[in-house]
Amino acid sequence: MRALVLASASPRRKEILTKLGLSFSVAPADIDEQRLPDERPDAYVARLALEKARAVAACQSGESAVLGADTTVVIDDDVLEKPRDLADSERMLRKLSGREHQVHTAVALVLCPEQSAHTCVVTTRVRFRALDEATLKAYVASGEGLDKAGSYGIQELGQALVSEIYGSYSNVVGLPAAETVQLLLASGALRAWP
Repeated sequence: MRALVLASASPRRKEILTKLGLSFSVAPADIDEQRLPDERPDAYVARLALEKARAVAACQSGESAVLGADTTVVIDDDVLEKPRDLADSERMLRKLSGREHQVHTAVALVLCPEQSAHTCVVTTRVRFRALDEATLKAYVASGEGLDKAGSYGIQELGQALVSEIYGSYSNVVGLPAAETVQLLLASGALRAWP
């Protein structure tokens, strides 16, 4: 197996890779994450994941595989990224309350030194239960959603906000486990798993 490098500081992505039994190092990418005008949400996360992987791959020497990822939440064609503050967090959660939304995560793998790229985008549908005012205010005050797209963490307190999920759970956490392993195997970055 090539040396695997995660181009992200996300503790959730690190935890998923660790639970998959993969050895890796971490080298967070520093890129501009602005969405382009009229950029579709799936194209947006695909572009960012690839830019993250390429930015870190440019600094690698020897044989390695650099894994980049990006996640966003979409409802009514509105892209909900990480909230700016508690007020923005509350706005997002009010919009999600009692409704279904989509979580898009793109995974990009760049092999070094050849710089060949492999990508996939996974979409999961998530339905929130209707949130009463006390629950909404308490969850916002917890601050849990401040560093997460859509302003909630399905693997933490936020799991109590979700009534249904259709698709990959780990995708909603931030890295689709099955698809990531398949990408590593299909690209040749991983010979076998587990």
